[in-house]
Amino acid sequence: MPRRSLPLLVALVAGCSALGVPDGEPSAAGPITLAIGRDTTAYLRPLLARWNSAHPAEPVTLLELPEAADEQRAQMVANLQAHSDRYDVLGLDVVWTAEFADAGWIVPLDRGAFPLAEFLPPVVDTAVYQDKLWAVPYTGNAGLLYYRTDLLGAEKPPRTWAELRDQAVRLGRKHGIGGYAGQFLPYEGLTVNFAEAVQSAGGAILSPDARQVTMDPAVATTALDFLVDGIKDGWIPPEALTFKEEESRLAFQEGRLLFARNWPPAYGPATHSAVAGKFAVTRLPGLNGPGSSSLGGTNLAVSAFSRRQQSAIDFIRYFTGLENQRLVLTEGSFPPVWTQLYDDPALIERFPYLPVLKEALLTARPRPVTANYNQVSLAISSAVSGALSGTTPVQETVADLKRQLGEVIRSGG
Repeated sequence: MPRRSLPLLVALVAGCSALGVPDGEPSAAGPITLAIGRDTTAYLRPLLARWNSAHPAEPVTLLELPEAADEQRAQMVANLQAHSDRYDVLGLDVVWTAEFADAGWIVPLDRGAFPLAEFLPPVVDTAVYQDKLWAVPYTGNAGLLYYRTDLLGAEKPPRTWAELRDQAVRLGRKHGIGGYAGQFLPYEGLTVNFAEAVQSAGGAILSPDARQVTMDPAVATTALDFLVDGIKDGWIPPEALTFKEEESRLAFQEGRLLFARNWPPAYGPATHSAVAGKFAVTRLPGLNGPGSSSLGGTNLAVSAFSRRQQSAIDFIRYFTGLENQRLVLTEGSFPPVWTQLYDDPALIERFPYLPVLKEALLTARPRPVTANYNQVSLAISSAVSGALSGTTPVQETVADLKRQLGEVIRSGG
């Protein structure tokens, strides 16, 4: 594939300094580095090899960051705060867009240079901050409820929390396994699980512009009670308080859980596990009907300190193209961002969860778009962890959390 020029990029900016490169240092083409979370499926390397074969003067080197989002962010921030040019293309969690843009760590991109109209609209929104495009969606993500079809038998999967609780207690005891688990260790995953509970009860934690705490205490108490009562009553096993995504995935695929909340990439490994042929997925349940997931995924951005921004943008265009997006799904089991792939009959036959996932993605809600998201998330995960462990009563937790979030917003983080 011959390398294309960047007329759109040239039209977008009047000089190299507008791209984040210091004056007098051109936005050049050349070798680049992709910094992204660890690839647990090894699907990335063949895609990178294809780029490198076609672009011998602009090879990309993969720099794998830790698997956990919190640790990825810490490593990236340390690099960017030092104005290091080691990273060229950044694989950003969708919630980091505002923070990285506000800090001047990434550069704005030309909307016309990418086929954004072909992408799922909610995932495109995660790459926009203050009406500018700061990254390009690479994968989407929405939480799903994994469930054991063999143990439910003729029963339908739960649509409400009450149905989930009933089946988790009754069938979990009958078969001697845990009822339900999500990601309940105090980290970003717990923030996601709590946010999903709040919005699935009809509420929201912050306003869309993240300038107000809109968390209704009654709604938040109902949401947190759902999780806390599950721990107290035993249908959420105590070990779930130590779970991140990987631990909950293993517990489900090893047959130790009836239900598990997890992301779509957990589906592929389960098809080669003890529960192969015995499970399916559905939307997360809510208080009175199907719930709403937090919108997850990865966006690709260009470091403001990269000296190879021209190659970085060309690479992002390549990496988010339709052909590679198909491989993101078929080889990596990650949700693609191209809408048409969710309606492809051949892909649906191979990945039966695609229609459910598309619905979950289109009804998912983004986490607060704020440059202070890390402080918001830390406040949430810490407070909710205290309630789950029984250290702090639920109503006290909600009141304290609302106060803390207000302080974060007022102080600017």
